[in-house]
Amino acid sequence: MAKKFPARLHILIASSCSKSVIFRRGPSKEVCTFLWDRKSDYIELGQWMKGRIYERRADMSPDGKYFIYFAMNGKWNSETRGSWTAISKAPWLKAIELHAKGDCWEGGGLFLDKNSYWLNDRYANPGNKLITSGLVKQSESYIPEGKFGAGDTGVYYRRLLRDGWSILRTEEFRMWNKTTIFSKALKNNWNLIKIAHEQVGSPEGKGCYWDEHMLENTVSGSQLICEDWEWAENDGHCIIWCSQGCLYRASLDDRQELGKIVLIKDFNQYKFENIEAPY
Repeated sequence: MAKKFPARLHILIASSCSKSVIFRRGPSKEVCTFLWDRKSDYIELGQWMKGRIYERRADMSPDGKYFIYFAMNGKWNSETRGSWTAISKAPWLKAIELHAKGDCWEGGGLFLDKNSYWLNDRYANPGNKLITSGLVKQSESYIPEGKFGAGDTGVYYRRLLRDGWSILRTEEFRMWNKTTIFSKALKNNWNLIKIAHEQVGSPEGKGCYWDEHMLENTVSGSQLICEDWEWAENDGHCIIWCSQGCLYRASLDDRQELGKIVLIKDFNQYKFENIEAPY
């Protein structure tokens, strides 16, 4: 019998409002989205898809209205040629802009402001664009800085840097086994450390790209190892994170340890269902 793993979670945060999109994956070829209001903690189920969404190649518009994502269902003879980049209305997956891809090299992108986006596809041509909305616009002139590869890191690392993370160092252990260490300053002299792995032959239940985290306080010297945090981010005076298919929050009022840990939502119980977008 195949080993059962908890749901895998990844979150996009809108920079100018309290909205977020949550990706929930599990089983491995089924994924769904949720809209989360971080002020009220109201969570709304979006849509399911049978296939794979590469959540590290995704981004959310600053006003929380739209998000961009890269997906693959392997139907190589279809109109999208088996993989595609889409922009949709959060939290739905139905595209308002659709770019056929045909492989898993690059894909996805970043929002440059609330209505314009960068498409992560150096080889795109106008014929790949299947749907245009007029609600958002692809930038033809934006050139991203840095060289971060053609996989998840090409979008993910740029998103982290844009959102206030700093690269501390890169460690390469052997071919196809590398980590990039990021840091972000939080309240009360806490630093959140993200250890971003790029690894072939990763631990069971992990993909080629996976993260672990650590909290350290530069004044008290306290250090908390958070190996099971697959995603973590600052949220005002709190820290939010995902572990074992659940979403949590805790305050950072103390310099020695986390405040009371609050379970916001357990996502493990969800199962695939057909849901249509309301547009």
